[in-house]
Amino acid sequence: MAAADDRPVWAVRMRSERDARGWSQADAVRAMRAKSSHNLPTDSTLLRNWRRWESGESRPDEFYAPIIAAAFDTVTAAFFPKSRPNRDDELLAATGMDTLEFIGRLRMSDVSAATLEAIRITAERLCCEYPYTDPHELHVEGTNWLRRITSLLDGRLTLSQHREVLELAGWVALLVGCVDYDLGRRTTAEATRRAARSLGHEAEHPEIVGWSAEMAAWFALTQGNYRGAIEAADPGLADCGSFGVGVQLAAQRAKAWARIGDRREVDAALSTGRAILDGLHHPADLDNHFVVDPQKFDFYAMDCCRVAGEDKLAETYARQVIADATRADGSVRNPMRVSEAHLTLAVVAVRQRDLELAVDEGVRAFSGKRRSLPSLMWIAGEVAREIIERFPGDPRTRTYLDQLRALSPE
Repeated sequence: MAAADDRPVWAVRMRSERDARGWSQADAVRAMRAKSSHNLPTDSTLLRNWRRWESGESRPDEFYAPIIAAAFDTVTAAFFPKSRPNRDDELLAATGMDTLEFIGRLRMSDVSAATLEAIRITAERLCCEYPYTDPHELHVEGTNWLRRITSLLDGRLTLSQHREVLELAGWVALLVGCVDYDLGRRTTAEATRRAARSLGHEAEHPEIVGWSAEMAAWFALTQGNYRGAIEAADPGLADCGSFGVGVQLAAQRAKAWARIGDRREVDAALSTGRAILDGLHHPADLDNHFVVDPQKFDFYAMDCCRVAGEDKLAETYARQVIADATRADGSVRNPMRVSEAHLTLAVVAVRQRDLELAVDEGVRAFSGKRRSLPSLMWIAGEVAREIIERFPGDPRTRTYLDQLRALSPE
């Protein structure tokens, strides 16, 4: 994939990240040296290499790529992404059963290996459809499958089957809880989250328990309870430091500290998340909502930089988030991330006294069909405060506020 000037995307990003920090190429080389635990060549050699990399003439190898990513406070796989694997859209076909046959086997309590495999594939499919599927439709299907899966617990299962059914029910319950919250159903979402946590404990599955803690932190954040978000994230982070959910917990912690105003804690939380992410294998399927893909680290950093007032970096991250979430044909892979990126661009614009652009970016953020209402209202509300502070009587401010009110549930 190449940018408009025909350089590889990573080469374009090296330049944009450097410019956002006001660095010369020599400054970037010094940052590499500061972040490296290895003995590096002389500055003149590194500078020649940097020029070749930034021009797209050569790609950094496995030794240099992590050092470059660390110099820009991100992770290797986000800066130098691997090709996305192809996912079979017909997940159920892998079992050799069609949907009607599969449901029939569930009704007969025929809990064979093939039946469990079909449930596993279905749970994976549902989690992969989270970013783009209509939330009402996904909620109906997820709830129906959760009932089918938990009904198996009433039948005769081996110990290993019992644990696996609990695990699969836990993942689907997490998904349903997320969709509940997206739709603004706070009470139901919290009940479902607690059910997922209980299933995770019973299945002795730390990741499910960790994601239930991450959801609690997310709920607290979007409701303005920043200390509560930190308290929800900390225990999960202690138990899930080797899992992808640990990255997400660290990110929620960073977002909370950013709004409290403690930059040292923000940097510490992001560093924790980055270290966990760098230690994980590259995920086989990036579409699953409960898989933390490397590109999401830029999404976390974007939020923290925007709140901290680091506008140039926030803008750079926002444009990278939009690029990563957009397919070659122009369709959007992660519309909710893109919406928050446009809101970040709106904040940058209003701080630069460009209200016209700010309102335009805000309205673009509201236009997405797939949205998480609490998250969108939370960030959009932060944008509103920035606009009101600078342009309190402008008719365009009223336009933005009217659009924001139109999002509110009736």
